[in-house]
Amino acid sequence: MKKTLTLVGVLIVAALVIYIAAIQYDLHKSYPESQQNLTGDALKAQVARGKYLATASDCVACHTAPKGGKPFAGGYPIDTPFGTILSSNITSDKSTGIGSWTQEQFDRAVRHGKGSHGYLYPAMPYNAYARLTDQDLADIWAYMKTVPAVQNKVVENQLPFPYNQRWLLGGWNLLFFHASTFTPQAGKSAAYNRGAYLVEGPGHCAACHTAKNALGGDSSATLQGGNLSGWHAPDLTPNPHTGLGNWTTADIAQYLKTGAGHNSVATGPMAEAVHNSTQFLTDSDLNAIATYLKAQPASDHQAPAALTASNAQMQLGKRVYNSQCSACHISSGEGVNRMIPGFVKNAQVNANSPASLVHMVLTGADGVKTASNPTGAGMPRFDWKLSDQQIAGVLTYIRNRWGNAAPAVTSDEVAKARKALKADSWLGAKMKQ
Repeated sequence: MKKTLTLVGVLIVAALVIYIAAIQYDLHKSYPESQQNLTGDALKAQVARGKYLATASDCVACHTAPKGGKPFAGGYPIDTPFGTILSSNITSDKSTGIGSWTQEQFDRAVRHGKGSHGYLYPAMPYNAYARLTDQDLADIWAYMKTVPAVQNKVVENQLPFPYNQRWLLGGWNLLFFHASTFTPQAGKSAAYNRGAYLVEGPGHCAACHTAKNALGGDSSATLQGGNLSGWHAPDLTPNPHTGLGNWTTADIAQYLKTGAGHNSVATGPMAEAVHNSTQFLTDSDLNAIATYLKAQPASDHQAPAALTASNAQMQLGKRVYNSQCSACHISSGEGVNRMIPGFVKNAQVNANSPASLVHMVLTGADGVKTASNPTGAGMPRFDWKLSDQQIAGVLTYIRNRWGNAAPAVTSDEVAKARKALKADSWLGAKMKQ
């Protein structure tokens, strides 16, 4: 027995030594930069390309603190299942930003997930940015050097032990990170390959739209929908029930350009993506993204049997809908074009997860405002006005009416979301006390 324990101890120590050595080797790898030394109009053109790519990558969304933060100065809280991480300052400030970095250091962070403090957390989507070409990486770096300096020290790592130990991420990378720049697929159109590059690389769509496993890595259900920070990012495959099967390429491109398309309006994290990023992409790139998404294999999500009108939750939900929702969403559930979402065969409504629907009813939501669709209609919060049972009922009704079919929403699901989102209590409960 003693010999066995000794042997196990030796093996554990040997494994730790090998792991630490591998980490040290990995952290000290070099990534030679492509020296371009452009000047004049060539440099201006490179900076312009870099600005467009940084916009396509939506860098400003995560690297700008809410409520008046300076662009790219960091401090945006990113809630993960393991705790909160604050985004870093990536302005040209030399003491608190990346003003003293080289292109190689920028490359190490963006495409290889290694910062000045060791491994980066995958909340920074370096697993997607690894797809960037050398030229695009150099162009983005040229642009970032022009971003005005903002002195703003950010303590990024807010995670509890053991998740605050960056050295553990070497193992995560070994399991889930496969660094490889994008290679066009032979036999596919230029639009398909451009769309693939934008979706898999700069757009990092899988960061939200692919479900994560217990360790935070991407599951094999690529772009088939996922939950993040209390929202459900919908299925982007051509599934006709939960995905984009009933959307045309023009519908998708219009949605990304204006924030509204088919019967949907962008809200929550997608509103940020449209506002900061996709509305500024060229029509050609938006059509390429749509072409790529429509060419993906459809998820295998099947429509369940819809609940009948005699179901008790459906009857409660109908009463709540008629009194609280129909004035804006219309009694027929058709909504208002490009302003208020319609519910008829709505893929988000049919999603297996009701997270986004519960989130919006509890806390309200603002539709995105874009240059081509500046209205940005908002939805009020109903946390104070409706009980958990009433919210579950009305969402169950919406999810099983007008051609929709989805699992019922339970009062427990609403109660848990109310607590997690720190939404207000239902006033009716207080009045009963």
